[in-house]
Amino acid sequence: MPSSNPFRPALAKMQPYVPGEQPQGGKFIKLNTNENPYPAPAAVTDAITAAAAAGLQRYPDPTASSFRRQAAEVLGLPGPEWILAGNGSDEILTILVRAIVGEGQRLRLPYPSYILYRTLADIQGAVWEQTAFESDWKLPAAFGEGDEDLRLAFLPNPNSPSGTVLPPEEVLSLAERLPCPLVVDEAYADFADSHCLDLVRQSDQVFVTRTLSKSYALAGLRFGFVVAQPQLIAELQKIKDSYNCDTLSIAAATAAIASTDWLADNVAKIKATRSRMQDRLTELGFNVTPSQANFVWCQHPHKSHKELYEQLKRSQILVRYMNFPQWGDGLRISVGTDDQADACLLMLSQLL
Repeated sequence: MPSSNPFRPALAKMQPYVPGEQPQGGKFIKLNTNENPYPAPAAVTDAITAAAAAGLQRYPDPTASSFRRQAAEVLGLPGPEWILAGNGSDEILTILVRAIVGEGQRLRLPYPSYILYRTLADIQGAVWEQTAFESDWKLPAAFGEGDEDLRLAFLPNPNSPSGTVLPPEEVLSLAERLPCPLVVDEAYADFADSHCLDLVRQSDQVFVTRTLSKSYALAGLRFGFVVAQPQLIAELQKIKDSYNCDTLSIAAATAAIASTDWLADNVAKIKATRSRMQDRLTELGFNVTPSQANFVWCQHPHKSHKELYEQLKRSQILVRYMNFPQWGDGLRISVGTDDQADACLLMLSQLL
């Protein structure tokens, strides 16, 4: 007789990744999932319309060639062979884990950081280990140590929930010390003062992942990519689904990555609002970690973060309450429009 539970033990034991709230009804000010509050570039809508009008009866380009060529030009890479596109950067992270980490092997991540890394390890039947950030959000030296059983390390840079960044020279030093490849997850890099794309030329141990969900205002599209040396990209191609990016998303992503003036303007607006939010939260008594992302991590020394989150939610304002064992809890507040930020800050001032 077949077992009543057909699933692998690794799946039965794992805890699923829980994304931020996505309310389907009511009118909320959504500052909980780090979405861009502004519309995507107009060129994106035009590209989707043109691609749909051309017909969707054929399969899409399996390697998203138009996007990879355009992205290579915009990002200053030698050519499209340095890029692999995916259905959001989450798929890219999945491909990397599947390609590099075997069952029972180890994967390392900082703590606190993106919880999905742990989920991907669990799905693979791998072992994940966490290295806690120091109190100033610096990585201890132990993060760069290990043996051959350590197969992959993740470094979100900027990190979530802190919004903090390790400079490229420190990241390269880390990659040179690790006994395994280092994935630099740059989901929020367009909002930061530095990035690590140049490191892929210097080291075949570095993979840099990006997404169009944040700075390009395309969270609903699901498109991401990884940059690495061509021989590494060629191996990752073996893992991806045959047609992992659809025709409309490829057209939209190609138009978005080419919209450099729009990106510069959008990032400038978000940075200005972020600065104002940090100043006001500090005035309200919060301890604010200086952010280089499109969100702010803040902690109040005397108030319950859970209660503040719940009170804001009752007022139709969503922020992200996060609680990390052995580290503490706090509020991660996405940078919205000026009006959205002002509404949130006003409500917090009343609650405090």
